[in-house]
Amino acid sequence: MSRISWAMILESTPRLFAARISSGGTSKDDPMRLQQGGDGFGLRTYDPGYLNTAPVRSAVSYIDGDRGILRYRGYPIEELAEKSTFLEVAYLLSMFGFRNRCMVLLPTKPQLADWEYTIAQHSAVPEGVLNVIGALPHDAHPMGMSVGAISLRGQDLHTSKAVRDKQIVRVPGKVPTLAASAYLRMAGRPPVMPLNNLSYAENFLMLDSMNDRTYRPNPRLAKVLDILFILHAEHEMNCSTAAVRHLASSGVDVYTAIAGGTGALYGPLHGGANEAVLKMLSEIATVDNIPEFLEGVKNRKRKMSGFGHRVYKNYDPRAKVIRGLADEVCSIVGRDPLIKVAVALEKAALSDEYFVKRKLYPNVDFYSGLIYRALGFPTEFFPVLFAIPRMAGYLAHWKESLEDPDTKIMRPQQWYIGEWYRTYTPISERSEVNTGSKAEKLGQVPISNASRRRLAGVAGQHHT
Repeated sequence: MSRISWAMILESTPRLFAARISSGGTSKDDPMRLQQGGDGFGLRTYDPGYLNTAPVRSAVSYIDGDRGILRYRGYPIEELAEKSTFLEVAYLLSMFGFRNRCMVLLPTKPQLADWEYTIAQHSAVPEGVLNVIGALPHDAHPMGMSVGAISLRGQDLHTSKAVRDKQIVRVPGKVPTLAASAYLRMAGRPPVMPLNNLSYAENFLMLDSMNDRTYRPNPRLAKVLDILFILHAEHEMNCSTAAVRHLASSGVDVYTAIAGGTGALYGPLHGGANEAVLKMLSEIATVDNIPEFLEGVKNRKRKMSGFGHRVYKNYDPRAKVIRGLADEVCSIVGRDPLIKVAVALEKAALSDEYFVKRKLYPNVDFYSGLIYRALGFPTEFFPVLFAIPRMAGYLAHWKESLEDPDTKIMRPQQWYIGEWYRTYTPISERSEVNTGSKAEKLGQVPISNASRRRLAGVAGQHHT
């Protein structure tokens, strides 16, 4: 039971309301100052998932979920997707930190050319790293390969701006090469080295070259992938970005921080969410089954993936852009039959009062998985395609955390609900009576037939 009583909370309330509220709707006052009884125990907020907690100040991106707004450093995501390139957006996000939030941040033509050239120069991956990927089982998950490959040894990045900026070009340069190598390992093919005269997305799609250096990817498909990279580059303090900033606050190198973020992105509730959409659409199978499916959702017998978002209570602006990309991809590689089901499902849901009233609109995962599938990527590779562009956002937050004077090592509080005090019982006096008959027991670890075969033998015997 919590040690905070209602009397303590009420007694603290006048000071709580006296907290200074900023223009961003946050208070910088320390709630730990609201103490009672002299034992140092202050008033704490219980906020599962940190849904209403702002541990950092940031100038990287802005979301207004009620109005369906997403902006990168003030620029609307729709405008960037239409007019920009991923590397230009990566420059916008990564090259400017906390103190530059009021500047015009898009690069000039010479700055962009220099940035693109430098990224290309850092796209090659050491042979030793490629050997590590090549030594992994072919059926290893590509996201696991990527996390392991990113975890390189860092340098003293916190005292030298030059070394810090070097990582900001090394990471986006090398990650697509690592990702392509993971894909090729799954396919049982050797890695492909990047070419300096191709665009960012084209270089990644060289994984189809079969090591033919004259091969060139379809430019329209490369443009679609580039737009998808823009849309996935940054999304405020989501689970994986928060993991990056949490790790960065301890002073680790950038590779450890972004590997941790990539690991968080690996989760099915985060980077793997679009796989659930494909599974749902496959189960619906035909347009004729949509009414029955929607009734199942209303009766809570079926789950509707790809609709609704923890942040957006309006149409996800990224989903609007991605929806238009599906037709472009299908016009080149053929129409996926699930696209027809997806379009019909969206139309039916948005004309149904049940979903409109609950503000359940398609999110970015609803169409992105369909596009990746139409492009021929296996579902287990979808999170890797998410991770490649998200490096730009990770780096922006990593750099910003180093430059923010308010940055402290993250150490959230907890609400302890365990037993208040227990006396130690010697092991000779313990029994199921005093340890509890319902105590959790270690589950039986299954043994394989190969282990049974080995254990059936007898060691140390020689046969003549």
